[in-house]
Amino acid sequence: MESNQQIFGIRAVIEAINSGKSIDKVFMQKGLKGDLSNELEQLLRQEGISTSYVPIEKLNRLTNKNHQGVIAQIAPVEFNNLDDLVLEVIESGKLPLFLILDQISDVRNFGAIIRTAECTGVSGIIVAKKGGAPLNADAVKTSAGAIFKIPICKVDHIKDAIYHMQASGIKVIAATEKAKQTIYDLELKEPCAIVMGSEGFGINPSVLKIVDDQAKLPMIGTIASLNVSVACGVILYEALRQRL
Repeated sequence: MESNQQIFGIRAVIEAINSGKSIDKVFMQKGLKGDLSNELEQLLRQEGISTSYVPIEKLNRLTNKNHQGVIAQIAPVEFNNLDDLVLEVIESGKLPLFLILDQISDVRNFGAIIRTAECTGVSGIIVAKKGGAPLNADAVKTSAGAIFKIPICKVDHIKDAIYHMQASGIKVIAATEKAKQTIYDLELKEPCAIVMGSEGFGINPSVLKIVDDQAKLPMIGTIASLNVSVACGVILYEALRQRL
């Protein structure tokens, strides 16, 4: 069965996925057995849908319906195809500015980033199918509705998205404290994509190896880093300042 934001029941979730429903995340009861649950697990792996295995108490808190050990969260937006979006932006004649989020896990940070991205004219946001914050009601609220106004793409691997950007003539810049130069030293009046890393671990080292450039924000206080949504806002507004 289905509510406004959830689909519950094994068969219902399988049918939703097969019909092309935009599923953001699936919660499955730990230790769930049976042919139908095995079929669902195989489908989730095949489609690359983020899955969390949780105790039944967690599922009972999410809904009082007969969930059969499975609840799927419906994404509030339809995701864009990355290839189509990049081509559309380039052909529009607008100067591309993409945002790539590498495992941002806090849903409120995610929503705040989406809001700032829309305000600064970001062409689209790219996230991985697995491991990131869900696009749920909290993300919608924190984004102040911006989530419905900016294209969002989900990809299997962040590195593949970066390679595609580079092949399309878009420079990829990683925001990292490991950089020697600051964001203010970079030329951002060219097609570019900014990579922001997770709250706890930053950008994956394998991602840092393939980007075109790295930049940091200057810090003169005693705190080691900024909140990722704040840092993202500073960087996007520097890009906007240069482009105005």
